Amino acid sequence: METSMNIFTEFENRIKTLLQASDMKSSDGSGLDLSRVSVEAPRDPSHGDLATNAAMVLSKAVGENPRNLAERICTLLRGDKDIVAIDVAGPGFINLRLTDAFWQARLAAMLQAGVDYGRVQIGKGAKINVEYVSANPTGPLHVGHCRGAVVGDVLANLLQFAGYDVTKEYYVNDAGGQIDVLARSVMLRYREALGEMIGEIPEGLYPGDYLVPLGKALVDEFGDKLLAMEEGKALQLVRERAIDAMMKLIRDDLATLNIHHDLFFSERTLHADDAKAIRSAINDLTMRGFIYKGKLPPPKGKPAEDWEDREQTLLRSTQAGDDMDRPLMKSDGSYTYFAADVAYFKNKYDRGFGEMVYVLGADHGGYVKRLEAVAKAVSGGKAHLGVLICQLVKLYRDGEPVRMSKRAGNFVTLRDVVEEVGRDPVRFMMLYRKSDAPLDFDFARVTEQSRDNPVFYVQYASARCHSVFRQAREQMQIDVEKRAGLSAHIEHLRHESELGLVRKLAEYPRLVEQAARHQEPHRLAFYLYDLASSLHAHWNKGNEDAALRIVQTDDVAGTMARLALVLMVADVLKSGLTVMGVDAPTEMR
Repeated sequence: METSMNIFTEFENRIKTLLQASDMKSSDGSGLDLSRVSVEAPRDPSHGDLATNAAMVLSKAVGENPRNLAERICTLLRGDKDIVAIDVAGPGFINLRLTDAFWQARLAAMLQAGVDYGRVQIGKGAKINVEYVSANPTGPLHVGHCRGAVVGDVLANLLQFAGYDVTKEYYVNDAGGQIDVLARSVMLRYREALGEMIGEIPEGLYPGDYLVPLGKALVDEFGDKLLAMEEGKALQLVRERAIDAMMKLIRDDLATLNIHHDLFFSERTLHADDAKAIRSAINDLTMRGFIYKGKLPPPKGKPAEDWEDREQTLLRSTQAGDDMDRPLMKSDGSYTYFAADVAYFKNKYDRGFGEMVYVLGADHGGYVKRLEAVAKAVSGGKAHLGVLICQLVKLYRDGEPVRMSKRAGNFVTLRDVVEEVGRDPVRFMMLYRKSDAPLDFDFARVTEQSRDNPVFYVQYASARCHSVFRQAREQMQIDVEKRAGLSAHIEHLRHESELGLVRKLAEYPRLVEQAARHQEPHRLAFYLYDLASSLHAHWNKGNEDAALRIVQTDDVAGTMARLALVLMVADVLKSGLTVMGVDAPTEMR
């Protein structure tokens, strides 16, 4: 069910309908191009509720001064019963102020939609694949993975809320050289578990204590039999057990953040059956004219004498927008890591995903162009691929950098952070900056109870709403769950502070739509903070003006109207927090 009620789109359509029905034409006599006409919220709320650029974007075509054209458009708009005031500002912006009755009716419609308010259908059921985390299965997740995990998970939730058929996917890098290093590292811990003194972990192996239990598990399963086996066979057995153990560790880490993927895709499947999937992808691209044999110039900054001049199988990715062609097969006939990336994209596309999102870490910025080129080459330009880069997270405690984790070997684990401050602060704060901007995470700040802690401030707003509902039930026997009864009295909401809250609630559907279209889940965190701030400000006005207090035992109709408003605030807070994977508490302890 779509219950978006996007007032900006609604009034944009009203204005376009009026213009189409008018005698206004382009100076050459043709019809008006209305594609650039839009309606937004004015930068300064005192200017009105809505603003349109119609006069400014049409003036050149009509051949008329923008302000004069704006006055003509205002004449058309004055017949709209929902508009109480119109004025022209600056070079030709048209500001609109809507009637109290409009906002009251809008609140009633919101209440009817309930927690589905804001749900849109821009996705129209299209399949979209969101791949995120995809950390090498060589150890526990660290705090750097944490941000991408949250951003990817919330983006997937948001896209689902916006009408897409979403698959949450994890690409398991279980075929590279790092898996051999893992197996050798575990073999060392196996020997240690058998009582051997292994000394300091050699350079190049994984030093973390998290491998100790795996070494002991191998002893429980095999005793000392692995030592007598041919090394290749023993390492293969260890490799299988290690991947399974590390993926269980990673799944458990993600579960602490309430992150659960729909699919874990193994890179090894691309190399199975003599790399059938990779060969198929290359054959397909060959048929499309994207494959050739050639030599690449030496990388920038690399002395020519250090560069091995050799012929390779190359993807003509510059033809699809990349800044250089990419090798798919080395001169010795082995496939490059990038060849697996190509086959993996083709696998997704063949599974019916016309749109895909990759959420990558800060060190993958150079991958964007090559992945976009792969999408164009493989799909013939039919698939759309978006890449979100998540910049680094710096951890602080009271302003001081946090030390590394000994257990992990050389980093702070995701689980360390979640266990110290809780899931909700981590999920919320990882979204409280745009993903491509660095983020500072202070353990002290995210646990303090103040306005400076966004997650507390938003959750406190939710708890405040429910404290009002309890007060109404105890003092006046009013049950807020009976929404129809509340809606019957909405005309009692007339104060600017009350209607201001309705206006803020009215922004939510557009916020959802824009955040989904631009794949920017951080917008949700910002909006919820602003909504919470509006509620707290209104609450404080009630402390100064008794007429604004929500529960008033001598004013049943007014109380029910104000409860309707607070109920809708609670609904939107819960809706947004649910998409973010954060609890909307009914009380704070």
